[in-house]
Formats: sequence, C-alpha cells, structure tokens
Amino acid sequence: MAERKLPKGIRKNGNRYQGRLTYRGEQYCVSGDTITETKKKLNDLRYRLEHGLFVQKDKITYSEWFAIWMDEYKANKVKAGTLVTYNVIYNEHIKPVFGAKQVFEIRGDHVQRLLNNMVKQGLSTSAIDLVTVILNSSLKQAVKNGLIERNPVEQTEKPRGVDSKSHIALTKEQQALFMEFAKESYLYNFYTVMLRTGMRCGEMQGLKYSDIDKAKQVVHIQRTLKSITGKGYVEDNPKTKTSKRDIPLTADTIKILEDQRKFWKFKVEPINRYLFCNEYGEPLSRSRIQHELNNIVKRITEAGYDFPRITSHVLRHTFATRAIEAGMQPQTLKTILGHSSLSMTMDLYSHVLPDTKAAEMEKIASAF
Repeated sequence: MAERKLPKGIRKNGNRYQGRLTYRGEQYCVSGDTITETKKKLNDLRYRLEHGLFVQKDKITYSEWFAIWMDEYKANKVKAGTLVTYNVIYNEHIKPVFGAKQVFEIRGDHVQRLLNNMVKQGLSTSAIDLVTVILNSSLKQAVKNGLIERNPVEQTEKPRGVDSKSHIALTKEQQALFMEFAKESYLYNFYTVMLRTGMRCGEMQGLKYSDIDKAKQVVHIQRTLKSITGKGYVEDNPKTKTSKRDIPLTADTIKILEDQRKFWKFKVEPINRYLFCNEYGEPLSRSRIQHELNNIVKRITEAGYDFPRITSHVLRHTFATRAIEAGMQPQTLKTILGHSSLSMTMDLYSHVLPDTKAAEMEKIASAF
C-alpha cells in the first residue's frame, strides 16, 4: 500500500510527526502523534507568531508568563474580584518560589514541595486549592502554547491543609445582646438588614434603593461592590449565577430600608445612590463596617459580657442558623443565600442539624 502523502511542512520522524515553518527568517518546529495534531499545532504556532503571542520556552520566566496568562486569558473571562484574588495569592505564595524560574524548569516535584510546605505552615485547604487552581490553569495554557510539553501540576497529589474554622453564628442570646448595643451605631440599619436577609457584605454595600420592590416585597440582588487597588470601588456581578436573586422582605425590613433612605440628609438624593453609604454619600468600606462591629463588641465586653470577636459574615451565618432553627427548608435557604449547590448550604450549617433532627424525631414519636 502506498504511503500517505504528508502535507507541506510535515515529515515523519520515527512514530511521531514533525512540523516546521519559517517566520521572518526564523525556523520553528512542533511535533505530534498524528498528522492532524501536528497540523493543529502548526496553525496555532503560526497564529501566535503573527499576533505577537509567541515566546521562546527558554526565554520566559513564570512571573512573565503569569502576567501574560492573566492579561490574555483571564482578564476578559473572570470577574474583577477574582483577578484581585489571583494576584494576591500569586504574590503571597507562588511568586517567591516560581516567579524567577523559567517555565520549562518547573517540575512536578517542585509543585508538590510548594503545596506540602503550605501544609507545614498551617495554611488552609482553601488556600492550597487556590494555589493549585492558578498553577494548573496557567501551566495548562503554557502546554497549549508550546512552552512546555506536560503540565507539572498533573504529576502532583494535592495535600489537605488545615480545615478552616467552623463558621460561627451568634446564639439567640448573643444576637439580642448585639442588637441592643448596636442601637447606638450609625450602621444599625446595615447590621439589622443583614441579619434579616442573609445578604453578603459586598451585596449590602452595592445595594441601591432602586433594587427594593415594595410591591412584590422583595429586594433584587443584582451587584456586589468591590474595592480594587488603583481603581477604587467598582460594581461587579454577584458571586455566582445563583447569587443574582430575589430575597423576600418582611414589612419590618422594608420599613428599615425606608428609614435608611432618609438616614443621611443630602440635598440631592439620586435613586441610584448606594443605600448604605457614609456621611458624604460615598460607598461604605469594609474597614468601616468591621471597625464599627469592633466598637459594638467592645461596648458589650466593657459592660461585663463575654462576647466573641465577629465579622460581618457572622451575621450572614446567624441569619441562616435562625432560618434552619425555625424550620426553613434547606432548598429555600439555598435560594435565599445564593449558594450554587445544596451541599454547600448543608455543609456550612450542619452544626444546626443535631437539635433540629432531635425535634423532628419527637414529631413521629407517637407513631411507635
């Protein structure tokens, strides 16, 4: 049988195929297991050369590649907040180890050692997961771009870090105590609405009066507010697709939101101003929100009560805990909280279930 004629620029070398092309006087080479694979690599290489995306594998450090990967492959694909998170994780954990290394020098055992050292430092599983995601995704793209033959992350076993502290919620007594001492705070309405709706802090910061639908008695969660270094405050999409949602409002909560609308006396009150803002009409910063929480807790402890340090997220967990205690169905709670899966809701609030299960069992006691 006659041997299949090879396309121009491709030749067979043993059991593999090699493709060659010349661009601006320089010769470039790719290889593949099949003719189709080799042709695809040649076409990809030609595109990268013509669009200035090609870099020699022995001339690029991981730090340089990370910048390219973020700009070319992530900037228009993920949310602004995710880009900030990636940069923080990269600078803190990855850059000191791999930043100056040539991309092709990074081996699987290097990545494994980095992850193992994170465990030894007592870092959480979530931090290790983020480092793994960044390295895996960026080096997977490096394979596609011909910088390396294999993704070294695929040769590793992800270790388990320290479990994050369980999500605490205020007891009913602590909640009542907090609300009593919070009455003096200019953020009383902020904390009250958070406790009554379970909204995330960024969603509260980005809330506008136009999001309140009094006729349907719901609040439309349509954005989250983030602080980006060098850009100030920017509006971002909610955390996940399921985060864009409607949360039912009680009559009491609607009244609190109406009171907040009139809290600051501005000469001009545009309908699209952030509902919770500072005295100048500017967005509330997370630092101010936390600072005021600290002040409230300080007043509580100075009054002689034992009270934990809390963050705004504790108020969200407290809402969810009260909801489960009151018998709210998990699927309903998942929708209100904007979780992407039911398992996430149940994992976070499984600490409430023992008491709830005991109460449910009492309901069927008469059947036996």
